[in-house]
Amino acid sequence: MLDGLVLYRRMAAASIAAQLRYPGTFVLQAAGNFVTTLLSFFGLWSLFHRFGSLGGWDIGMVAVLYGLVNVAFSVAETLGRGFEIFGGEFVKTGNFDRLLLRPRSTLLLLLGHELRLRPVGRFLQGAFVLAAGLHLSPHVGWATVWLIPWAVAGGAALFLGILIGQAALCFLTIEGLEVVNILTYGGVEAGQYPLPMFGRWLRRFLTWAVPIAGICYYPTLVMVRHADPLGMPMWFGAVSPALGFVFLGVMVWAWGRGVAGYVSSGS
Repeated sequence: MLDGLVLYRRMAAASIAAQLRYPGTFVLQAAGNFVTTLLSFFGLWSLFHRFGSLGGWDIGMVAVLYGLVNVAFSVAETLGRGFEIFGGEFVKTGNFDRLLLRPRSTLLLLLGHELRLRPVGRFLQGAFVLAAGLHLSPHVGWATVWLIPWAVAGGAALFLGILIGQAALCFLTIEGLEVVNILTYGGVEAGQYPLPMFGRWLRRFLTWAVPIAGICYYPTLVMVRHADPLGMPMWFGAVSPALGFVFLGVMVWAWGRGVAGYVSSGS
């Protein structure tokens, strides 16, 4: 276990050092990521500027939702680059065979493949919007802001699980399926809005199948002291981020099944 952590630290350090050899490129990429993702928030802001509030939700409360889901996704995007490119870079080319020859977990090796720094732009703008939302929300329970790191950790686990699941599908499809982006980027978009805005079947899907609501919507309810119109008890928001880790565990199991049945595509 400790050897694995030491190896991952070395791979991560090498990846970071390689990206920082061109600091100008890194700064421009991070700044571009910051600006482009922040522009999406202005779409939400214009909606609430025009109508004031929607279903009892104002711009401050929605900003907390937006911030949580974007910060969590940026962490997963930083860690999961190896799984995102897995089909084209490893399965299709046969390079995954080389990973199997190494005496380390394939999950660890892919996590250390590239620690991408560009998502720091999304992380910073998400954190900025989250802080602004907490400031603007009139009923924030400051004793509950400990939920922020817990929700971010659960969200990062959830999105990393989606990326691992996407990679596991490549054992069947060879190349990655763009349709999975419905759960990654589409999940980020869905997480930015209050859950009651969606239909019943989609609410259940976002709560129990791919629990995006568990890592942003329900913790936000606790932090801003807003009763759930769907009837879920307030305490659920304090434990719901654990659903992200449960989802990650399921995807890790699916990954193990995929590796066990892997047949090389050659080179």
